[in-house]
Amino acid sequence: MVETLIQGGTVVTPTDTIEADVAIDGERIVAVGDSESMPEPARTIDATGSLVMPGVIDPHVHIDDMFSFDTYETATKAAALGGTTTYIDFAWQAWVGEMTDWEEPGTILEGIERKRAKAEDAVVDYGLHGAITRQDPAVFEELEAVVDAGVPSIKLFTAYEFGLENGFMDRVFDALADLDAFAVLHTEDATICDERTERFQAEGKGDPEWYPKSRPDYAEAIAADAAARMAMEAGCRYYGIHTSCRQSAEVLADYREEYGPEMLRAETCTHYTTLDDSIFEELGNLPMIAPPIRKPDDIEAMFEHLEAGTLDVVSTDHCGYTKESKQVDNWWDSKFGANALQTNLPVFHDEAVNRRGFSYPFLVRALSYNPARIFGLPGKGTLDPGTDADIVIFDPDETYTITAEDNASVADFSIYEGREVTGRVTQTFVRGELVADDGEIVAENGHGQFVERESTDWAF
Repeated sequence: MVETLIQGGTVVTPTDTIEADVAIDGERIVAVGDSESMPEPARTIDATGSLVMPGVIDPHVHIDDMFSFDTYETATKAAALGGTTTYIDFAWQAWVGEMTDWEEPGTILEGIERKRAKAEDAVVDYGLHGAITRQDPAVFEELEAVVDAGVPSIKLFTAYEFGLENGFMDRVFDALADLDAFAVLHTEDATICDERTERFQAEGKGDPEWYPKSRPDYAEAIAADAAARMAMEAGCRYYGIHTSCRQSAEVLADYREEYGPEMLRAETCTHYTTLDDSIFEELGNLPMIAPPIRKPDDIEAMFEHLEAGTLDVVSTDHCGYTKESKQVDNWWDSKFGANALQTNLPVFHDEAVNRRGFSYPFLVRALSYNPARIFGLPGKGTLDPGTDADIVIFDPDETYTITAEDNASVADFSIYEGREVTGRVTQTFVRGELVADDGEIVAENGHGQFVERESTDWAF
């Protein structure tokens, strides 16, 4: 006998859709197949007419720090309601500056401890990236311990007050290559973005329509080109986050063609596949995200590269902010970021599958399978027997309208407010436990666990 049997649904794998049942015992999937071959269950879940998919893995979120007001409780409840069963947040190396409240510098290892302590109320599973924010050579003394702590990916910035100069970044790439770890890159050329921002401030161009012009697509592409070149020369694997524009996607595709997918992978975000820069006129500062939401042609480029496989993953870059922190007189005083964990799967499904005709296996690859393989989560991202029972039951035919009134996040707005989507998460399981059921959280706080990740081969 097994604990749970999900019956009657359409199982979606990275390559196919099949009519099959899924048996769960404890925290694991133990069988997938026809009804006659399934063991006797203690509980049956009727998934007739629904898709049964691996839980979404979001490798790019911000929770409970200077870039998000969400706590682990509020963010992970939003994640569960949206079908996300695992996400990866950031363990920051503390720095002193205008963008933080820290009074003294700190280490990445301290950042890991800080985030793990905050995550005691998590409902879904989580991992962490390290983040280097200072050009302090002492970081090289702790990188091996960071990787050993289950954090084999290190985020680097080329912009903001914590952006790294090329010389220091080059040394980081060498160190990560020696550890078989990999770099996660936010690439925007700081000199271009800072100069244009200062010029717009002097000219009084504070309306949100000016914001995308302050961080142009070529600034993203220039920085991506330099960072990817350094990483490839060092033999360091490179993951490009929140690719937003055609120029940057083409730069990364060129390096991928030259060095292979085993060395370079990249993502875009849901908002770069669904929204264009007209949203600033409509919503003002609310969709203020970096890099900015771009032109309609850049949306097309994101799907072209997702289809070609030169972009691998669709993430959220979730930041839980409030209207009060966004609706200010000048765009440069607004917080950057928007909440998306709860709406990611329904919105991307509606755009990719319903409007553009992409397949359900494509959806699973972009949201579950590829992030699991890239980020060292071998027990997640599929419905194979023996893997974690992280499962989403998804009604592909239910239509509803997105509203911030439904947010579990502290965010009191949605950049998708009023958008009608077809496709809704009905149930979410994390390691065999039902955590969200028909729009309600049904699990206890603390069910989520920290996942120590492995450094895995990207040749898949």
